[in-house]
Amino acid sequence: MPDPGAPLRSEGASGGPAGAETEESLLTEGAAEGPLTEATSEPTEATTEETAPAAAPVRPPAPRGTFKISTFVIVFLGLLGLLMLLETNTRNSIAQSLGVSPSSGGPLYSAFGFSSHYLLATMALAGALEMLVTALAYNYTTDWVKQAKVAKWSGAFRKVQMEAIRSGKKDRIAALKPHQERLTRLSGEVSIAQFKGMAITYFLLILIYTWVGLVIVNANSVQQTVSLGGSTINLYHNVGGLPIPYWFVIFSLYTVPFSLVFRRILKHLWLRRYAADHNLSSRPPDSGAAGGTA
Repeated sequence: MPDPGAPLRSEGASGGPAGAETEESLLTEGAAEGPLTEATSEPTEATTEETAPAAAPVRPPAPRGTFKISTFVIVFLGLLGLLMLLETNTRNSIAQSLGVSPSSGGPLYSAFGFSSHYLLATMALAGALEMLVTALAYNYTTDWVKQAKVAKWSGAFRKVQMEAIRSGKKDRIAALKPHQERLTRLSGEVSIAQFKGMAITYFLLILIYTWVGLVIVNANSVQQTVSLGGSTINLYHNVGGLPIPYWFVIFSLYTVPFSLVFRRILKHLWLRRYAADHNLSSRPPDSGAAGGTA
């Protein structure tokens, strides 16, 4: 039986002694006033490691550009065309190697020179050959699907951009900036493709025009005189008071329809091949096939 005069020991809610609470309070006060213990220092070190900035990842070196024979050919033909435009002797020498008269011979003159007796036919065939090669070059360097998309997006973007400018709201204008940058990049890619086609055909354009001119110059006056539109003209004479000969105007008119026809045909074939490669159907789906019967 406990002594009535002895002091009672207080117990906590869990039935444990009160000394436990006293020890905990002492530990707490000592931790607040004294130095950190080993137990409390470990989380601090871990926190310091977690908050330290991570090392920047090492970027791989940029890949080196590979040599492409197509790029070399495009650049070479472009520079050669520029040289022929500036150097008359070089231009005439290359054109004369194709043959400009019956005595000189040459592959192009032997093919459709007709001994300079049918100069209009010679110009027509030369124009057809030039426009065929030009259409093939542009068809090779042009992505017609991308070109159509960029043209469509440009029209739609200009409309939205004008509406944003009229509204005067800077947030709407700023929201269009990423789309404008992407559209500018795509437009640049389309323009570069067109420039590649022009670089290929620039040399051929100057060469064929020079060749036709030399063939007409080396023909006699009788061969240069042709009947056109009910009147007789000399192909080497100038048109009215302009410094442009008749043959230049007629040959340019020959090239226009050939260019339109060849480009349209090649573009149609390119789009058909694209649709076949990507499993696209050019025919609209039947209205009853998707909905079924009610």
